Formats: sequence, structure tokens, C-alpha cells
Amino acid sequence: MFELLFLYLYFPEDKTEYIPVVLQLIGVLILAALVIRWLLKRSAIEAEEARQLEERLKAEKEQEQSN
Repeated sequence: MFELLFLYLYFPEDKTEYIPVVLQLIGVLILAALVIRWLLKRSAIEAEEARQLEERLKAEKEQEQSN
């Protein structure tokens, strides 16, 4: 029974078969890093826009209260 669980594992004797897999892994890791950087930049931009909007709304509210 225990041997049946590992039937899907395949370790090739010719190690050159690992090259495409390693290249794909590197590609996916680079893509993931780029997406994370983009998300962080986009998040910072949106946070700045939200801060500016909050300040503008606060100034408008104070102006209405002073009138």
C-alpha cells in the first residue's frame, strides 16, 4: 500500500530533463516577484490618493463648519 502512494514520483536518470522544469520555475518566480512589486507600488499610489481625498474632504468639512 505504501508503495502505491509514490508511483507518481519520477526521477529521471538523464538529468538534462530537469532543465526545462528549472527554467519554468525561474520564470514563474520572476513573474511572481514582478507582480508583487507592481501590487506594492499600486497599493502605495492608492493609499496616497486616499490620503489626499481624506484631507480634501476634511478641509471642506471644516470650511462648511466655519461658515
